[in-house]
Amino acid sequence: MNMQTIESFLSTTLTELAIKIAAAIAFWIIGRWLIGKVVSVMQAAMNRSAVDPTLTKYLGSIVAIALNITLVLGILGYFGIQTTSFAAMLAGAGVAIGAAWSGMLGNFAAGAFMLVLRPFKVGDFVQIGGTVGTIHELGLFGTAIITPDNVLTLIGNTKIFAENIVNYSARPVRRVERTAQLAGSVDPLDAIARFKAAVAQIPHVATSPAPEVNLLDINLVGCVISVRPYCHTDHYWQVYFDTNEMMVRVCQEAGWPAPTPAQIVKTMAVA
Repeated sequence: MNMQTIESFLSTTLTELAIKIAAAIAFWIIGRWLIGKVVSVMQAAMNRSAVDPTLTKYLGSIVAIALNITLVLGILGYFGIQTTSFAAMLAGAGVAIGAAWSGMLGNFAAGAFMLVLRPFKVGDFVQIGGTVGTIHELGLFGTAIITPDNVLTLIGNTKIFAENIVNYSARPVRRVERTAQLAGSVDPLDAIARFKAAVAQIPHVATSPAPEVNLLDINLVGCVISVRPYCHTDHYWQVYFDTNEMMVRVCQEAGWPAPTPAQIVKTMAVA
């Protein structure tokens, strides 16, 4: 074999390899562009059909991952690599990774169940995983919520299903629980009438169901009145604070004395 033959062989081989590499790069760029378009069209169609945003994003991620794997296998096949053996190797690697990342896979499975059961959606005010806040995003492995003090918190989906889920936004209104301790000299029926009239004037208090004002308890100090207005979750804390201010204002306007514990003093006569 002379040098001319070797040079011709190398030239031909390198030329074919360069063409294949260029074609593979072109396939990758075009394929990624097409995948982005497919996912965008799919998500746009789901949005037009008023599908839940959480489900739309979740399915879009799954489709994108599946199409990217298909694209990689297609490029490898173009280079003449046996994709069956590669798929077997990928499956073996998946088993090993799955064993190491069992917790992550558990979070993934829990996320899939959340899409089916739909215990909450983006924007709901909930208590999950021991944390209270507003649902910001439901991801493949974790759910992001924003707490009332404006802190972004990520909770693993497995932890969410391991504990109770409280959805404060599931119902149109929720109840505010407050109590007023009165002095023993205050007429409880008069107090109930005054509180009922005042609580109805608080902004954002729902009319249906109507606020509940009742005689809750009687103790050594006097009567305890429960004041329970209903409101939307978005206005819960404002109504909570306004109810406290209303009770103080009513007590001051009525001139009721401050509640103090009753004391009985016994004296013994000295013979």
